[in-house]
Amino acid sequence: TGMEIEERVARGEVHIQPRVPMDELPVEERLSTFEEVVAGYTDEQAQEEAARCLACGVCSECLSCVYACQADAINHEMVEQVRDIEVGAVLLAPGFEAYDAEESGEYGWGRYPNVVTSLQFERLLSAAGPTQGHVQRPSDGETPRRIAFIQCVGSRDQKHDYCSSVCCMYATKEAILSIEHEPETEITVFMMDMRAFSKGYEEYYRRARERYGIRYVRCRISAVKEDPRSHDLVLHYVTEGRQLREETFDLVVLSVGMEIPERARELGRRVGVELDEYGFCRTSPFAPLETTRPGVFALGPFREPKDIPESVVEASGAAGLAGALLAPARWTRTEAEPDVPERDVTGEEPRIGVFVCHCGSNIAGFLDVPGVAEYAASLPGVVHAEDNLYTCSQDTVRHITQTTKELGLNRVVVASCTPLTHESLFQDAIRQAGLNPNLFEMANIRNQCSWVHPDDWDGATEKARDLVRMAVAKAAQLRPLTKTEVQVQKAALVVGGGPAGMNGALVLSRQGFPVHLVEREDRLGGNLLRLYHSLQEATGVGARMWLDPRAYARELVAKVEADPLITVHLKTELLSTSGFMGNFVSRLRGPEGEFEVRHGAAIIATGGVEYRGPEYGYGSDPRILTQQEFERVLATWKTGELGEGAGADRSTSLPDSVVMIQCVGPAERYCSRICCTTALKNALMLKRHKPDAQITVIYRDIRTFGFKERIYSEARRAGVLFVHYDFDRKPEVRVAAGGSSASGDHLEVSVWEESLGQELVLEPDLVVLSMPVVPSEGAHELAARLKLPVDLDGFFLEAHVKLRPVDFSSDGFFLAGMAHYPKFLGEAIAQAQAAAARAATILSRDVLEVGGVVAQVDPEKCVGCLTCVRICPYHIPQIRADLAGAGGIQGAAYIEPAQCHGCGVCAGECPARAIQLLHYRDVQMEAKIAALLEQ
Repeated sequence: TGMEIEERVARGEVHIQPRVPMDELPVEERLSTFEEVVAGYTDEQAQEEAARCLACGVCSECLSCVYACQADAINHEMVEQVRDIEVGAVLLAPGFEAYDAEESGEYGWGRYPNVVTSLQFERLLSAAGPTQGHVQRPSDGETPRRIAFIQCVGSRDQKHDYCSSVCCMYATKEAILSIEHEPETEITVFMMDMRAFSKGYEEYYRRARERYGIRYVRCRISAVKEDPRSHDLVLHYVTEGRQLREETFDLVVLSVGMEIPERARELGRRVGVELDEYGFCRTSPFAPLETTRPGVFALGPFREPKDIPESVVEASGAAGLAGALLAPARWTRTEAEPDVPERDVTGEEPRIGVFVCHCGSNIAGFLDVPGVAEYAASLPGVVHAEDNLYTCSQDTVRHITQTTKELGLNRVVVASCTPLTHESLFQDAIRQAGLNPNLFEMANIRNQCSWVHPDDWDGATEKARDLVRMAVAKAAQLRPLTKTEVQVQKAALVVGGGPAGMNGALVLSRQGFPVHLVEREDRLGGNLLRLYHSLQEATGVGARMWLDPRAYARELVAKVEADPLITVHLKTELLSTSGFMGNFVSRLRGPEGEFEVRHGAAIIATGGVEYRGPEYGYGSDPRILTQQEFERVLATWKTGELGEGAGADRSTSLPDSVVMIQCVGPAERYCSRICCTTALKNALMLKRHKPDAQITVIYRDIRTFGFKERIYSEARRAGVLFVHYDFDRKPEVRVAAGGSSASGDHLEVSVWEESLGQELVLEPDLVVLSMPVVPSEGAHELAARLKLPVDLDGFFLEAHVKLRPVDFSSDGFFLAGMAHYPKFLGEAIAQAQAAAARAATILSRDVLEVGGVVAQVDPEKCVGCLTCVRICPYHIPQIRADLAGAGGIQGAAYIEPAQCHGCGVCAGECPARAIQLLHYRDVQMEAKIAALLEQ
């Protein structure tokens, strides 16, 4: 403030005297004065000023933030505006906030400097963080050698009856990163259960233990104590063997859970949707993205704690549901971008413009950005070079467009971050200036330079110059690339008639697209027909009719069969698919023979099946069942189909004792996600009808993530017993002689109980095995026919776990449901709706542009050696007999531009050098390499 400045002038700290108090000056003059003031600050004074500004509850208009903001994003003259907009649907995605660790005072956060939250620790691990990625103790800046993670802080406690779902895996990730930064670091994770329940998570957890040596201890830490002299942290805990231990750690990380912030709760109340007692939005298991208000959809952690891939899936799913509502209005409010005629640069000498980005301090903090820009101006063909604070900002992107026009640039180079995320943005900028988008080149001086050489200013600067010189050399050789248009077949193919396939078909049909729904069996329904009870029924919560899975199955099948845009093909299988995105031809075989359908996109929803292997004696005794079989036993008893006479005591038909064994067979490799919850659901159903039944669950980890934690709590309250076993000491099941059964023998289950230090021997009436979900029969064969990738467990593999979780790497194909990975019904429905939304982005267009950066064959050089045919991961090249090859031989390779992914493998492997990857031609890459070798 003006008064503070005057005081500092009086003390001689600042050598400027404002004419009037700062808050009375015009904005421009006030900012100029402030710049002069802070120019005289010492580092300590600057930190003082920053702390004062952050602590200010009401803005004092000192303009400190305006001066500090490098992007000029703050405008103190902006006033609040209220606008009314008309919409046809609302998507609620307000997210979550991390639990305030100060509420758990026993852990010392806020009092002990070396206790940090997981988010703070994540920041310490970041190369752009306060310590440049080097983990340091806040108390003394030393590198911690022993780090403890405490799980379930703000989750699974008396105030939070849910699991936050993400904490176990982000703690494992942070632990691995810590060891990769400092290999000598010893890390211990204190947990109740390790909830590695998603695709690839179990293997990640196993690698953390076996490769990185991370120690996992099963216990709940009650308190953290500090040594006031060293600021080391002391933890007391009890081992599984009931031994009291004390350990000292340099740093403690609190894995905080998810909460809904008050502003998100207020949003829900304003919109008029129902929230639960914690502020999460209520939705139905059979309509997981629909709120209690029609037309309003909820997604992400606002609905239930979840990880990034599930949030991305739900975002697409909600968009699909909104698209179904808005389909009649499609394109009615679309504003087309002005068509900028492309300038013909053929024959022009290269006029290259170079724009070098500071990226805040991400790049400029580690190398001389202005110096790199000055160097770029001296390179051959460069007529303009400059440095920008944030090249990707809207203002700078517009500036690039304007500069390209004004200076007549015919090539543009941007030196900044990765082209993976920003190349299309800059290509669009030069397109608006009339240049072909492919007359653009990028130098990655962030990922490949500043981030990997943070301690070598001169070396990083020199390398940035090398990268820019290489990019300029290639840019001079660039040629415009053209694309062609192909018509889109406005129909979809959905393979699989289970709940995922049917929901995907319905979302597409409601958007106005015809759908061919293919099912191998003689009826629709899939695994939905094998469900008899919902989780809500097992816990006694919710309306029975709405939450009856079989009633939902009948309703869903009826909707599909009554939809005029959905053609159902029962007892039919897919034989082959040819073509490319937007224009496929699939050959099907049904009861009446083979036939073809044309479609623009395809959804694979072939589901999964319950594993039925021989582990634990399954198949050798009728008293050893799977969970699916046991659920049917409970259902048939409930409906009176067991044949009891009128008035009989029906409870005698149910077993008095049951042992359930988790993680059977393939579930030792991967978590099947649904098994724990299914087991507890069936256990509670038995307890509801026979409260005295003795039920023991033998488990490795109970993975009831999210709100499913409540069914775990309910099972414990109902008297279900839980016995933990280690992977190296699995339980044993045998049929022993003697007993009261009709066969004269009985079942015995033995398991080592760590707490008691002895083996337990149980004699149940039934042994129920929690068999995992495995890929459905024929899924592997279908993958081979369609050339779609699968993972090591046989499930279809998505293109990217976070960025494209429902897309295949082959364009135009999408996946949903258990074909992707085991999942609950609600999750399968949401993913099907997401796949339909992604397919609609293709089907809603009239034409698609194909070509661009693709491989191109010169037939006159091709010798027909089949190398490209064999090596292409997408199986695109083919030998065409109508093309003349080298020396006039019959047949040469052809690559369909609409199908080519531009990976360049064929170009690199072709022995005759007959294939060129456009935009990466030999002459362009050779120029780039020659520039690298220049002195």
